[in-house]
Amino acid sequence: MNELLNIPVHKSQQLQKQFLATREYSEQICAPLVLEDYSVQPVVDVSPPKWHLAHASWFFEQFVLVPYLEGYDVYDEDFSYLFNSYYNNAGERVLRPNRGLMTRPTVKSVYEYRAYVTEKMTVLFAQSPADKILFLIEVGINHEQQHQELLAYDIKYILGNQPTFPKYGNRFLTKQATETLKFIPVQEDIYTIGHQGSGYHFDNELGVHKVYLQSYEIANRLVTNKEFAEFIEAGGYENFNYWHAAGWDWVKAHEVKAPLYWHKVKGKWLSYNYEGLVEVNPDLPVMHISYFEAFAYAEWKGLRLPTEFEWEVAAEQLNWGQLWEWTGSAYLPYPGFSKAPGALGEYNGKFMVNQHVLRGASAATPKGHSRPTYRNFFAPHLRWMFSGIRLAK
Repeated sequence: MNELLNIPVHKSQQLQKQFLATREYSEQICAPLVLEDYSVQPVVDVSPPKWHLAHASWFFEQFVLVPYLEGYDVYDEDFSYLFNSYYNNAGERVLRPNRGLMTRPTVKSVYEYRAYVTEKMTVLFAQSPADKILFLIEVGINHEQQHQELLAYDIKYILGNQPTFPKYGNRFLTKQATETLKFIPVQEDIYTIGHQGSGYHFDNELGVHKVYLQSYEIANRLVTNKEFAEFIEAGGYENFNYWHAAGWDWVKAHEVKAPLYWHKVKGKWLSYNYEGLVEVNPDLPVMHISYFEAFAYAEWKGLRLPTEFEWEVAAEQLNWGQLWEWTGSAYLPYPGFSKAPGALGEYNGKFMVNQHVLRGASAATPKGHSRPTYRNFFAPHLRWMFSGIRLAK
């Protein structure tokens, strides 16, 4: 075992299988798309599917193949500029709002780029790469899995904002709540927080530390569409008393009156899912909720959102995996957190401001990608991701 990288010796074959499966799954996600879907960017937060496919390949090229495969020929010198996301250490890049302006390179060229990178990675695997290279490959796999989930979000936004609400398929659908709402008690104590053990984790999960928690209770399930509709009908979006000042400004500026993708048609709430525009199912967990909305709903109920530490301590007792769950915690470093040198140090640390933590996983999270210590994070106004509400008191 390499104590620094936590990578078992002889892991190369296992990682190669995971790498190939990951590469294939990204393309499976895009299989239902038509050519015109690949280059669309309706808003700044939504990247074109073509860009995701290329960026995930660039990551392996930039951080693994260029430094560690002898004699590697970069596929196209322009691709680093076109498909770098936010790594300043890796050079200049197309600005995020402009990703949808690129009709070139073509979708065909992007798939050829993916095939080229995958082939060269196979050559590298055949050379029995050292532990430090296997570590970078594992980072790349988890990075591509994150983009697979973003692909799910972005495809839904691209299709769900078209006049005809085209169908994608039945992937990434949530399940009905079957449990009566109950609150699980957790005793006052000092608890250990953070990732322990040798399994894969991101740097923001490190800094194992103790936290003192007063006794609290946490809901056994997520808030449903029916329950959130009651908040709407009670005037929740019109009463400033339930909202943060920034949240209230956001509601008024954007005329928000319901969760993303909800439409009131002839007295009924309809919503877009991957199967088209359908009547809102009252028993599904409410999703595409901003932190502002989650907070306001909790205020209306006379309850609150759990902190990320409360969530982690209770995780084993929770039924999670449907939606990422907003917590009341700002995204901050754990004690002793330090960024890795170079571009990989930009992965998480520089975003530890003006973000809130979400915990759990979602119906779009690749299998095995999440864990109880996983710290997802988004700005409080965003809601195109698969986000929901779990209450605490």
